[in-house]
Amino acid sequence: MARGEGAEQYAAGLLSVKPINTEVKTAKPKDQRNRLSVWNKLCYAIGGAPYQITGSALGFFLQLYLLDVAQLDPFHASIILFVGRAWDAVTDPTVGFFVSRSRWTSIGRMMPWILCSTPFAVLTYFLIWYVPPFEEGKIVWYLIFYCLFQSMQTCFHVPYSALTMFITTDQKERDSATAYRMMVEVLGTVLGTAIQGQIVGGASNCPDPDELESSNSTIPTGYSLEETKQAYLIASGVICIIYVCCAAVLFLGVKEKKDNGRKKTLLTFRQGICLVMSHGPYVKLVIGFLFTSLAFMLLEGNFALFITYSLGHRKHFQNILLVIMLSGTLTIPWWQWFLTRFGKKKAVYFGISWAVPFMLLIVCIKSHLIISYLVSVAAGVSVAAAFLLPWSMLPDVVDDFKVRNPDIHGHEALFYSFYVFFIKFASGMSLGVSTLSLKFAGYVTGSCVQPEAVSLTLKVLVSPVPVALIAVGLLILRTYPIDEERRQGNQKLLQEMLDSESETSVLGSEV
Repeated sequence: MARGEGAEQYAAGLLSVKPINTEVKTAKPKDQRNRLSVWNKLCYAIGGAPYQITGSALGFFLQLYLLDVAQLDPFHASIILFVGRAWDAVTDPTVGFFVSRSRWTSIGRMMPWILCSTPFAVLTYFLIWYVPPFEEGKIVWYLIFYCLFQSMQTCFHVPYSALTMFITTDQKERDSATAYRMMVEVLGTVLGTAIQGQIVGGASNCPDPDELESSNSTIPTGYSLEETKQAYLIASGVICIIYVCCAAVLFLGVKEKKDNGRKKTLLTFRQGICLVMSHGPYVKLVIGFLFTSLAFMLLEGNFALFITYSLGHRKHFQNILLVIMLSGTLTIPWWQWFLTRFGKKKAVYFGISWAVPFMLLIVCIKSHLIISYLVSVAAGVSVAAAFLLPWSMLPDVVDDFKVRNPDIHGHEALFYSFYVFFIKFASGMSLGVSTLSLKFAGYVTGSCVQPEAVSLTLKVLVSPVPVALIAVGLLILRTYPIDEERRQGNQKLLQEMLDSESETSVLGSEV
């Protein structure tokens, strides 16, 4: 989910623009030309929903689906999860490189990627949730369609992420649009969790623990696995329809703006990597959030299994996940205010660390449904911060790079794509290792009851390991050099550069 910018107090300090030619009476002031309407911001924000809807459905339910519905061996499931996410990670910088070299078209430079990838992303996503009628090639089936979907999703999301830099040159408007985006994306995670959870949760092929205690069989009769398979297909179909609708709204409601006549600096792929990774603030930001994001990904990937087998709330796991997402959504405005009032670095320390006591509490207390719900509400507050803060701070790093490299243009997509590369590769590692850990613990595919070693393994994966990763990540983020003073200074310098370019352009046209 992790994934607005909220500090808007610096916007009032932006330099005013003096008119170049006083005879031009009808020209709109620059701040009005760069201003986005509420409709534009909403349409832009809605474009981010597909990534979060599909991401939350896959993140919370794919591991459970592969093990208990497709009934793959945990080792094979770990291969699918790792290879799929690793492939997804590799495609991010690759797509970012090609996007940065794309030509401007009548509908923009980013929008063609978004439009062309959508139908293929929808088709491959649907086929991920289909159980093929054969056993031998199941692992190949899921590997192919999982990797294909991740590739198509990357072709959608990398250009969409970079689109922030092209909808307006006014940083205040970017901040506001990103805040809209974050709210809609968190709502997207709620929607994805709700659709997948409520449709699938009502079709569980296992009874409550009390029923199991009175049964001599670990796999009770009377619960149809076919009904569960059908429920996953229905849920995926609903999500596919929403995906297409969101892409259409983005295309119809957002106009991409050209780069003020700037010429892109064409670089090779290797030069692009060196360019991005040589910027110190970017490296520190990425590594810091790599650890914190890995912590929340471990929690996300294993939480459904943890609720089901460690806490014993099989019939409530979808509702507990939904409570976490709803709590995160409702606290986004509060985090927006916190960013404005105290700055982004303080928000990182407070927001990410907020989850730690609740991660410890959920595994230390005896399983109790009401306490599980209360902990979920509190944990959702930190999940909101984990969504908001990385995407809030990435534009600051890009702007810092522009100030220090004024002659290099057109490579914003590389910064976003390499960030996503590291996060997704870490996600693949976490899902692969955690699923493999379940195999070593003795996870029984298709069984409604798991050995005690599986319960203990799940507790470790959702509490001690994430807490340690959060601690490391926060220590690294302490060295992140872009504070509020430097960030506001960069904004003033960039505004001066834009004003200078505009004046040069106008004078050149007059000549």
